[in-house]
Amino acid sequence: MAGTTYSGVEQYNFDIVKKFAAMSLVWAVIGMFVGVYIASELAWPFLNFDSPYFSFGRFRPVHTTSVIFGFGGSALFATSYYVVQRTCQTRLMSDGMASFTFWGWMAIIVLADISYVLGYTQSREYAEMEWPIDLLIEVVWVTYLILFVGTIMRRKQPHIYVANWFYLAFILATALLHTFNNLAMPIDLFSMKSYSLFAGTQDAMTQWWYGHNAVGFFLTAAFLGMMYYFVPKQAGRPIYSYRLSIVHFWALSFMYMWVGAHHLHWTALPDWTSSLAAAFSILLLMPSWGGMINGIMTLSGAWDKLRTDPVMRFMIVALSFYGMSTFEGPMMSLKEVNALSHYTDWTIGHVHSGALGWVAMISFGSLYHMMPKLWDTKIYSQKLVEWHFWLATLGIILYIVAMWISGITQGVMWRSFDEFGNLQYSFAESVAQMVPFYKMRAIGGMFFLAGTLLMTYNMFMTIRQGKRESAALEAKLAAKLAHA
Repeated sequence: MAGTTYSGVEQYNFDIVKKFAAMSLVWAVIGMFVGVYIASELAWPFLNFDSPYFSFGRFRPVHTTSVIFGFGGSALFATSYYVVQRTCQTRLMSDGMASFTFWGWMAIIVLADISYVLGYTQSREYAEMEWPIDLLIEVVWVTYLILFVGTIMRRKQPHIYVANWFYLAFILATALLHTFNNLAMPIDLFSMKSYSLFAGTQDAMTQWWYGHNAVGFFLTAAFLGMMYYFVPKQAGRPIYSYRLSIVHFWALSFMYMWVGAHHLHWTALPDWTSSLAAAFSILLLMPSWGGMINGIMTLSGAWDKLRTDPVMRFMIVALSFYGMSTFEGPMMSLKEVNALSHYTDWTIGHVHSGALGWVAMISFGSLYHMMPKLWDTKIYSQKLVEWHFWLATLGIILYIVAMWISGITQGVMWRSFDEFGNLQYSFAESVAQMVPFYKMRAIGGMFFLAGTLLMTYNMFMTIRQGKRESAALEAKLAAKLAHA
């Protein structure tokens, strides 16, 4: 699996894939641990210390950056580099550029997390990193785009497999989103502080154009690239409908760009703008469910694999959560529903049903498929994969059910009036009602983190096993050559 050698050079660069795959698990553990901690701060107030460095406000962006860009981003770098080489049957265009993307991306996550803890942010929901880190992201990401496109252009196959379409759309869209959302003017060349070029309603609109398209391309299209390669490979069957995958790609790519403003109902944004966004959100149901059906139906005639293959279960459960989240999201974009859900924990539950149920589960399944192949061995323990699956599934269910109940309770309490037309409940009373559900959410996160720790141990042992087998094989070959 190391790659066939031609003239002393391996056919594929899997070293960079190994580095990103290993670091994706490291960042998963770090990010999910911080997530469990801040969830516990809300459930058990004694965990809030006097030091500002451990406050919820500073730790929350550490959690989101570590899991989205550290874990998710590293998994995407790893799988995209793996898939583009395998499907194009060519080596990455430049090993140096690939190495730069790895070290640059790791530096970005570390610098961002340190800056958050120290209190350096732009104080904007979707542009939290300060401008020097933003510039580094721009350089690394453009390098990634050039490298990916250059590799496709060198392909030995005339056909570009659909997974690469989704990866390329995600890379290109993320470059555009990051560039325009982070247009800012530093107050001084040697200061970390800067001011956004947008203000007021325009700033909110720009942030949600970025925010929802980050969901659409970074957290959806990119992981669909994973799905379109690894689900057929794990199932041992071709994708159910290649034609549907192309329709899915173009419909998703066109519609997602329009929907961000549905987060801004009941704000200063013009009513027609958020209504248009809600209309496109409803239309998104069709391509989203088309992709889900395409993935699940790939198992047609091979459903028995779900009984015997825990890795396949990760992938199918991921697709199920993808379908559920892409139904729930458009429903929440409707003004009648949004009036109840806006600003409540229901939104947090919706986000995590997609983040944990879709993004994390498809990543786990893809890494379980890919990593043993990279080290040319078998998974160290199938039993640990089983345990991981059930811990992760239970954790997700506890988390999202807690947030659904909490969110709907909040929405109802905030809209309740007494016979005199006054608000029936104070905000403090609504917070008190949330505490049991915050505890339930934290426990769900603990289950999910425990599963991730099991996977990290399992993959570490798999890597060690692969290295030992490789060393034993090399020693055997060396002995044969010596005798010859």
